[in-house]
Amino acid sequence: MTSRQRVQSALSHRQPDRIPLEFGSTAVTGMHVTAVAALREHYGLEKRPVKVVEPYQMLGEVDDELAEIIGIDVAGVAPRTTLFGFPNENWREWRAPFGLTVLVPEGFRTVTEPNGDVLIFPQGDTSVPPSGRMPAGGYFFDTIVRQEPIDDDRLDVNDNLEEFQPVTKADLDHFAAAIERAAATGRAVMASFGGTAFGDIALVPAPFLKRPRGIRDIAEWYMSTVVRRDYVHAIFEAQCNVALENLARIHAIAGDQVDAVFICGTDFGTQTSAFCSVETFRELYMPYYKRVNDWIHAHTNWKTFKHSCGAVENFLPWFIECGFDILNPVQCSAAGMEPRHLKRTYGDRLTFWGGGVDTQKTLPFGTPQEVREQVLSRCEIFGAGGGFVFNAIHNVQARVPVANIVAMIEAVKEFNGLR
Repeated sequence: MTSRQRVQSALSHRQPDRIPLEFGSTAVTGMHVTAVAALREHYGLEKRPVKVVEPYQMLGEVDDELAEIIGIDVAGVAPRTTLFGFPNENWREWRAPFGLTVLVPEGFRTVTEPNGDVLIFPQGDTSVPPSGRMPAGGYFFDTIVRQEPIDDDRLDVNDNLEEFQPVTKADLDHFAAAIERAAATGRAVMASFGGTAFGDIALVPAPFLKRPRGIRDIAEWYMSTVVRRDYVHAIFEAQCNVALENLARIHAIAGDQVDAVFICGTDFGTQTSAFCSVETFRELYMPYYKRVNDWIHAHTNWKTFKHSCGAVENFLPWFIECGFDILNPVQCSAAGMEPRHLKRTYGDRLTFWGGGVDTQKTLPFGTPQEVREQVLSRCEIFGAGGGFVFNAIHNVQARVPVANIVAMIEAVKEFNGLR
């Protein structure tokens, strides 16, 4: 099988020749730039700065050279601009506070405060307030909430729709070129087109906007899903209408070259519980997810990808009812997320994209042997009968021992009979 056939087989719940593996195709399945640099050094690749392709989380580019060594079966298509609103272009070197020289886009503009915090600016414009902060000693940026005082009598839904606009020619040209490059690798193509993330808390503060309006404070947004539900519905309804129009225009240039599409990263689970009730999910979120997924399934061959961290087992029947094909990151350490139960109960209807190793404890703090044993166990459980794409549980973070990352990769190869 080719890489693309392998992934397509897994997504169709057929047993592929081996478990497909993915790192770096989305903003929730990647590796911190320090991890990528360490892997390049481990495998003896040319020593050069790694591109930071997602600056919010400081994710590094897993280029074709490294992807070939790891055995990656998926290529990613990202939006034209980053979460801070500038495009990934015109690369230059930057010495990160954690001691690594990396490549960043031209619009990656920062200042360092006296205490060592690094501030980053929306769209690279240093004349407006910063929208992200990397604390001294940190490895990625936290959003700076820039919430104007809220006057409920003057709230305007359009203020929370500034980022949900018709796709531009520049965006379409970018997607066309990016899809062509990804397809040329022979791997399956995972695309993140944007615009369909209803209530994703990473997007609510709008770190990509110079002066965000509307409800942009994280706590205020969560409260608004209860006390201003009509307002939130109005946002989601307008957003959904734009998203469907955009998907039609994007599909016209993407066609069947795309295999899966990232729909939404809204988290519904915590470590032990949930951010809302199932009833709230069904009333507030489900109608819009279903409209998007129904359109995609009616007009394309794409599979749809839902990211939600935490204890979301109670939501899984409704994720399926919404039309989601893929669940990520499959946080097996959260309450109710036991691997065998998930596979037995939902494995014929959901593809598990993740769950391969615990990135909170085992990968960063375990031994290479403990990593190997967990990876082999997860492959055995999730891989039976297809419906599994190997990835860690969310992004591989900074300071993870490279020996453990290599143990993870080698364990997948061992399970697949490649060692």
